[in-house]
Amino acid sequence: MVAGLLLPPLIVAGLWFGIGELRLQAEAAFQISWLAVGLLAASGIALAFLAGSRLSPIASLLGGLSFTGLGVVPLVEMMGVRVLPENLLPNSLENGYLTLGYTGIQLFLGVALLVVSAFPSRWRARVEPAAYTSAYGPAPSPYLPQTGPEDATRPMYRE
Repeated sequence: MVAGLLLPPLIVAGLWFGIGELRLQAEAAFQISWLAVGLLAASGIALAFLAGSRLSPIASLLGGLSFTGLGVVPLVEMMGVRVLPENLLPNSLENGYLTLGYTGIQLFLGVALLVVSAFPSRWRARVEPAAYTSAYGPAPSPYLPQTGPEDATRPMYRE
């Protein structure tokens, strides 16, 4: 649950800044910003962790809802409805948001996280299988010699 609240904003910030900084550096000086590449790699790792099956499905559900909501905003704005005020974000973040939003990548990531959280196996409790026991006690091991009440007085190995 905590990962679902903390990771999505960090992933979004890393993606937006990384994409925006790469784009600005490529347009201005045709250079690669290694900070942006590192942030994109870290965001990819965090996104994979969020989508991983070992976490609670609520984590990927919350992340998927936030990514999907942010991915729908550019589509609404393309229809002429202004949702976000202008100059809300710093230059690199805004450039990354516009790039990811208007290309549909933000919406794609959101829907992917929602689908990952919808698998029934993620909502089931992790229960370890119990050893087979019956009304007569645990089942004997097929690898050990069988001993019964009549064999209690007899030694297991011949001398």
